[in-house]
Amino acid sequence: MQIAKVCGTVVSTQKLPTMTGVKLLLVQFVDREGELLPRYEVASDPVGAGLDEWVLVSRRAIAPHPEGPDVRPVDAIIVGIIDTVSVSNGLLYSKKDEYRYR
Repeated sequence: MQIAKVCGTVVSTQKLPTMTGVKLLLVQFVDREGELLPRYEVASDPVGAGLDEWVLVSRRAIAPHPEGPDVRPVDAIIVGIIDTVSVSNGLLYSKKDEYRYR
């Protein structure tokens, strides 16, 4: 899993039938110092994350055949909304305070 920050939404009106109803978010990955990396990814969001929240992203290297039995072809999924991130020198992020610590 990787830590990322939600930075936007993705809307796609033309998609595979198995993707109907799937919320898609644009996420930017975060490094161990809490800095945003120049890497973005689109991730499905079954947990209801919102803009600017830090999330846990699980990445799978799968993309099932579109004609497969109701399998969604996603390779990144948000599996959790982060409350806090602590490192050896203190608190790096707190959702409660809605800002990052340095």
